[in-house]
Amino acid sequence: MNGRCERCRVETMITSMSMFNTQMICPECETKEKNHPKYQEAREIERKAVQSGNMNFSGIGKPSDL
Repeated sequence: MNGRCERCRVETMITSMSMFNTQMICPECETKEKNHPKYQEAREIERKAVQSGNMNFSGIGKPSDL
């Protein structure tokens, strides 16, 4: 991590993995994700992928309106 959010490019010391793709995102982008209508769907699909043994699931893709 280079100290920037991979989505909005703001400098940050805190990141987490996006639920939609493999971007490392800042807390503000994470909040936006959690409020997106497809967030719960993305979480459920990721959970099923991990349960089936896919520990490198790349997500369902970032929605265009995010």
